[in-house]
Amino acid sequence: MRFQIPGLLTSEELAQITQALSKAEFIDGKLTAGWHAKKVKNNEQLQGESAQDLRNIVEKALLRHPLFQAGARPRQVHSILFSRYQSGMSYGRHTDNAFMGGNQLNRADLSFTLFLNRPEDYEGGALITEGADHEQGYKLAANTAFIYPSSTLHRVEEVTSGQRLVAVGWVQSLIKDPAEREILFDLDTARRSLFSKSGKGDEFDLISKSLANLLRKWAD
Repeated sequence: MRFQIPGLLTSEELAQITQALSKAEFIDGKLTAGWHAKKVKNNEQLQGESAQDLRNIVEKALLRHPLFQAGARPRQVHSILFSRYQSGMSYGRHTDNAFMGGNQLNRADLSFTLFLNRPEDYEGGALITEGADHEQGYKLAANTAFIYPSSTLHRVEEVTSGQRLVAVGWVQSLIKDPAEREILFDLDTARRSLFSKSGKGDEFDLISKSLANLLRKWAD
């Protein structure tokens, strides 16, 4: 399941991050890439103590959002990076590693890209995800997060002018199986819709019971 979260950050949080990035020192993105990704990764990443403060802002914003909670069922948001693509930079076709985090490994069930600047600020630079018979491009509005399965083949097309700023990261979910996550998401969406129309009735209680019991059954 793939989904978008517009307006993830508050305006103050977005301003804090973009202002910090405008003054920050970036390093070669290959330093955090796996051995095979190094061959296709051409971008820059934030380094320094300020990175952790900015990671905390993004993580808290994700965890407080009800759509993220329902769609991702997060156990851990981890390995957040702030990436900059200048003119001529790109990230070739790859799949994210199954585990990340250095000494404390976390499984990567879901990947996310949080777009930090406007799409009109740069040419090119779309995130392309591949399916069995199609490709889909994403170049979303500033402050929009895109969440998708980490098993997806994807790439970032070359930026031909301007500058692309994003935060990327990964999620270890309580629900390892993506099909089970989607079932839980659908049930949660249905019960919220029912509650908004009819309040707490017998049908709402039965759906809530099934949702809770499936969470107990499937949680990793």
